[in-house]
Amino acid sequence: MNILHLKYALEVAKYSSLSKAAERLYIGQPNLSRAIKELENSLGITIFERSAKGVTVTADGDEFLKKAKEILDHIDDVELMFKNRSTQKQTLSISVPRATYISHAFANFANKMNMDHPVEITYKETNALRAINNILNAQYKLGIIRYADIYDKNFKDMLDEKGFEYETIAEFTCVLVMHKSHPLAEKETITFEDLKPFTQIAHSDTFVPSLPYSEMQKIELPDEVDKRIYVFERASQLDLLTLTDGTFMWVSPFPKKILDRYELVHRICKENEKIYKDVLIYRKGYKLSSFERSFVDEVKRTKEAEFAGLSINTFR
Repeated sequence: MNILHLKYALEVAKYSSLSKAAERLYIGQPNLSRAIKELENSLGITIFERSAKGVTVTADGDEFLKKAKEILDHIDDVELMFKNRSTQKQTLSISVPRATYISHAFANFANKMNMDHPVEITYKETNALRAINNILNAQYKLGIIRYADIYDKNFKDMLDEKGFEYETIAEFTCVLVMHKSHPLAEKETITFEDLKPFTQIAHSDTFVPSLPYSEMQKIELPDEVDKRIYVFERASQLDLLTLTDGTFMWVSPFPKKILDRYELVHRICKENEKIYKDVLIYRKGYKLSSFERSFVDEVKRTKEAEFAGLSINTFR
């Protein structure tokens, strides 16, 4: 059975005339008449009674035409569904830590996006607690949270309790970053004692589940320095490192392009053995779209590519 013949039959029934239907269908009347006859022969029924006044639908024809309309409606639905799928809006809503390698991956991802389709992205840098709450409140679909490996059980217990899936993106030990004119910039290896005279740029919004803030702060911000500037916003942190003498930060390794742009250098403190994790989170049962998964893949790819040349084994 030819689907096109079903459309022809419905048009003939609509106008009760072969000539009018042929005109609407932009085909010759003999060709339309032949197509209807082929359809009737294939079904073994008469769909239309022909007369000088036009055509009328038979009882068998009426039953067939109802089914034919249902079939064509289903075909239209399928076509519309897949057409919409190919042109639907690409969306990404994610909360991430203030990590330069992740922001660099985001820039790479944005540069590779298919701009032939509608795009809507919400990208927020924040701490782990807000990233978790953003998903729980349905404002965001994805998050990447950062925490010290010693708190792995604290976080995973909470994520399990709140119904999250999670996937480790990176494990690393922090490196020092400072301007190339910093007094310690010429030292290949730096000690905690070396850092004491200088000013640390630090985040002030660290969060650990089931741990009092005072205790967490004591562990996360030990007393190797007594001068700190707490800054939430990453661009301001970079400005301070560039423009303020004697400042440094503990960070996940920066991409070389960022180091070069701000005239910064990495340095190692072998006394620092604390391992951190960046972990992707989302609600259980949520299936990442191909657009979302491509962003996660870009983060992993950027992490591998940007730090492959480092002589330090900071990433695992």
